[in-house]
Amino acid sequence: MKTKLIVIGILSLCSVGFYTIKSDFFKYPKYFPVPEYDFTKNPISKNKIILGNALFYDPILSKDNTISCASCHSPYNAFAHTDHKVSHGIQDQIGTRNAPALFNLAWQKSFMWDGAIKHLDMQALAPISDATEMGENIQHVVHKLKQSNIYPKLFQAAYGDRNITGERILKALSQFQLSLISANSKYDKVIQGKEKFTNQENTGYSIFKNKCNSCHAEPMFTNYGFANNGIAVDTIFNDYGRWMVTKQSKDSLAFKIPTLRNLRFSPPYMHDGRFKKLNQVLNHYTSEKNQSKTLAAELKKPLQLTANEKVDLIAFLRTLNDEDFIFDPKNKFPRNILLTTKTKN
Repeated sequence: MKTKLIVIGILSLCSVGFYTIKSDFFKYPKYFPVPEYDFTKNPISKNKIILGNALFYDPILSKDNTISCASCHSPYNAFAHTDHKVSHGIQDQIGTRNAPALFNLAWQKSFMWDGAIKHLDMQALAPISDATEMGENIQHVVHKLKQSNIYPKLFQAAYGDRNITGERILKALSQFQLSLISANSKYDKVIQGKEKFTNQENTGYSIFKNKCNSCHAEPMFTNYGFANNGIAVDTIFNDYGRWMVTKQSKDSLAFKIPTLRNLRFSPPYMHDGRFKKLNQVLNHYTSEKNQSKTLAAELKKPLQLTANEKVDLIAFLRTLNDEDFIFDPKNKFPRNILLTTKTKN
């Protein structure tokens, strides 16, 4: 009975000030929608987040112990990657897509640029098992963690015993990623009445609501859907996006619509990282695009934006950058844990 009461306490929702609080480790603004993630099947807790944090930064998840989740998802880049257009894996192998930013994941129904993964608890299996990323299998990860001098203790703290399983590994990784909430940008402070936009930012906000909001809907700045935004198929990977999952012609060249939050920290842009700067992105949307049958209806004609309007729009987009999230020490490499980790011979 005591355990049941604790779980209910963790999962109960309450509102304090500007925030809705599910637990001390999961709070979000009242104007955010209700999360999609089902916490009843993976109740959030401090010790599970600590375990997930360690796993996220530990290259032990890869076949040759060289690549961690953080190798492609750096906290200083909004948990995206800026050094390469596309992700890099073990043995200097090159992936096929740009590593997306990781935050506000509790509100997503599907994952990956093509939506191939339908649940956050399963998402990590994709990079772990992909031959060009981590090249490992979850059973061997379990074996390696059991040989560690620290992970049995972390699992004990998180789950009440030292039993290390693939399911627990994946759910712990979810816990850490669920805790990555970005909701303290200038935009958020304006919505909460704590700050005000400058005249230029306000002008850019009006342009955004008129030109961009149908796909990049507030307050998440994405509708989490998929769309063909008119960029031509790349000639290297021949990536047709969601069609490669569904095999339905309507999904040809459709990719997940990314959030516009934290753009300052997460270039390059698009699924293949082809644009380094925001003005290149805007130039794409204001020019003639690849007129394929599946091109999003909103983009059949180029957006009409003057040079000044582009500047004003970018000024607004900068209000979506959340430095408190980017530099939050609780999201960083767990030095006190991983620097003491050793694996038995």
